[in-house]
Amino acid sequence: MDPGHLNRRNFLKYAGVGIAATQVSGFMSQIAFAQKESQAKASKPNILLITSEDNGPHLSCYGDPYVKTPNLDKLAGEGIRFTNAYVSQAGCSPSRSSIFTGLYTHQNGQIGLATHNMRMYRPDIPNIFRSLKENGYTTGIIGKIHVNPESAFPLDYHNLMGDFGHRDVRKEAEAAAGFIRKNANKPFILMINYKDAHRRFIAQQKGLPAKPLTPEDVKPLPEIGLDSPELRKQTANYYNCMSRLDSGIGMLMEKLDQSGKRDNTLVIYLGDHGADILRGKRTSYEGGVKIPLIMNWPKEIMPGQVRKELVSTIDLFPTLLDITGTKPVPGLPGMSFKPLFMDKSVKWRNYLFTEYHLHSGHNFYPQRTVRDKRYKLILNLLHGQINPGYDFTNNRFFKAGEIDQLVKASPMRIKNAYKTMHIAPEYELYDLQNDPYEFNNLAQLPESKEVLDKLKGQLAAWRKKTNDPLLNPDNLKRLKAEVDSCWDNDEYEKKQQWDYPDYFFSKT
Repeated sequence: MDPGHLNRRNFLKYAGVGIAATQVSGFMSQIAFAQKESQAKASKPNILLITSEDNGPHLSCYGDPYVKTPNLDKLAGEGIRFTNAYVSQAGCSPSRSSIFTGLYTHQNGQIGLATHNMRMYRPDIPNIFRSLKENGYTTGIIGKIHVNPESAFPLDYHNLMGDFGHRDVRKEAEAAAGFIRKNANKPFILMINYKDAHRRFIAQQKGLPAKPLTPEDVKPLPEIGLDSPELRKQTANYYNCMSRLDSGIGMLMEKLDQSGKRDNTLVIYLGDHGADILRGKRTSYEGGVKIPLIMNWPKEIMPGQVRKELVSTIDLFPTLLDITGTKPVPGLPGMSFKPLFMDKSVKWRNYLFTEYHLHSGHNFYPQRTVRDKRYKLILNLLHGQINPGYDFTNNRFFKAGEIDQLVKASPMRIKNAYKTMHIAPEYELYDLQNDPYEFNNLAQLPESKEVLDKLKGQLAAWRKKTNDPLLNPDNLKRLKAEVDSCWDNDEYEKKQQWDYPDYFFSKT
C-alpha cells in the first residue's frame, strides 16, 4: 500500500497488534515523512508546453479577421494572452534552443538549422529537460527536438510523429494522453510540437478543417503589403493550417481534462516564430519574431488577462525553474513570468532584443535588434550587401518575377520596404505604434536622431553584456567564409562540420 494512504488505524491493521508503542511511533514518523514527500511531489505542477510551427499571432483571440480559433481563444480567455511576445531568432532550431536553454542563440551556439549541422557550443549547457528531470520530473517530447546535439536533452519519451506531410492531430492528442496516463503519479513536462503551419500549407488533412477557407475568403497577411491571387491562395491555406492546429489543441486539452490533471498543469502555447512568408520567417521584422503566447493554469493564473509587457522565449526556462522549485541556473538573461500570473502591475523590462544569423547556408544575413514600447531598431551587420534571404523566400514559393511585379505596382512605401529588405542600410528604425508592419524606415530622418541614438546605445550595451561574438569583426568574416564554403558556383552542399563553436570565443 502507498504510505500516503496509511493512517494510524490502517497501519496497525497491516502491521499487527504485537508491535511495541515505540516501534509504532517510529513507523508512524516514517509514514508521516512519506506522506509529506508524496504531497510535495503531488504539488509540483505539470508542464504542457505546446509549440506550433511557423505562425505569428494570426488567431481570432489576437484579432485576426479571417481565421477562427475557438480552442485557443478559450485557453487565452481562461488564462493570460501576451500581446508583445517574441522569439530570440526567427528560425526553427535557434528558436527552440532559446526555449530550451533560456539563452540567446549567440550565447548557446544554435545560430542556424540543426538539419544543416549547426549546433550548441557544448552539450552540457543547462536546459529545461535536464533541470526538471533532476527535480523528479518525467520528460517527454512529441514531435521534433531540432537542436544539436539531441543527446543534451534527457528525455524519458520521444515520439517524432512522422514528417511534415503527416498532420494527424488526433494521433498527437492520443500520444499525449498515453504519456500523461503513464505518469499519473509523477510530475511531468511534455512538449508537443505541431507541424502546422509549416510549409507546405496543407488545406485539409484527416478531414480538418471541415470547411477550408478559399482564396476568395481572405486577404494576404498585412505584413506582406502585397496582394495577388497566388498570395491569397497561400494565405487561405496558411489559415487552414491554423484552423487544424486549433482543432488539435482542443483535442489535447480534452485529454488533459479527462486525466484529472488540468488544475495542476501549467499549459503554455506559443508559435516557434512567424509565418514562412516574405518579411516573416528568417527575418528580424515583426512578421518573423513576434509570436502568440498564451499561458493557462487554473490553480495559479488569474483568468482573462491581456498583458502588454515585452516578453521573450528566453523567459520560459527561468519561469519553469521558478514555479517548479527547481534549482536556479545562474546567469540566465530572462525573467520569470510568475509575478505576471495575477492581475497586478509588475516592474518589467523596458527593452527587448532579438537577433538573426542564418537559417541554412542560403540566407546568411546577421542582424541585431532592440525595441522599446514604441520604437524598434534593426542593425544590419552586412549592410549594403544583397540579402540572400530575399530571393531564397521569393524563389521557393512564388513564380519567377511575381513578387517583383507586385512590388513595382505598389505604393512608394511598399517599394521602399522591399528595397530595404533586399539591400539593407546599416540601421532601420520603425515606429511600431504608427507603422506596425515596418514599411517606413525612419533612421535617416533628423527628427529621429534622439530615438535612434538611445536605441543604438541600448543595443550596444546588450551585445557587450551578453558577449556577442560578432562584436569581433574577425568572427563575422570567418563565419561568412564558412557560409561561402557551402557553395561551389551555384551548387549548395551542407557543411558536415561547422567551426564557429571553436573560434567564436577563442582569444587566439
